[in-house]
Amino acid sequence: MTVSVLNKIKSLVGGKSAPDKSIAVFVDGPNVIRKELGVDLEAVKNRLKKYGSLKVAKVFLDQYASDKLIEAVTNQGFDVVIVPSDVDVAMAVEAVEASFNPAIDTIAIVSRDSDFKPVVMKAKSHGKLTIVVGTEPDFSSALKNSADIVINLRE
Repeated sequence: MTVSVLNKIKSLVGGKSAPDKSIAVFVDGPNVIRKELGVDLEAVKNRLKKYGSLKVAKVFLDQYASDKLIEAVTNQGFDVVIVPSDVDVAMAVEAVEASFNPAIDTIAIVSRDSDFKPVVMKAKSHGKLTIVVGTEPDFSSALKNSADIVINLRE
């Protein structure tokens, strides 16, 4: 982490310790919960915990998600949002809505998709710390470069 990122974190913390910070995390299910990527939602939660406590944890899935997948995600402590059309749009709307919530300090986006760059920028404009969590291959540079903190699950 660079010094400027550390300074931004300190300024956003404003007296609250990291465990006192509230995180809203939004997971782009079709983009990251794929067998070939091996993303473990428990690992995502554990990596985020050093930045605060998860107050909102949602995984967005399309209408083709299996009951077994829905059950597994729910068992890991995430709320499941089933979307009949475009997962990205529904997730972006909820994440932007959370950026207006004064009880939320940090917005975390779990995706590899550059479509979420405007969400990250909007959250930052509302004073939220932003975290992008993703993995290779195809982890968008534009998305990574827009966030305050980047967590690459392969590192």
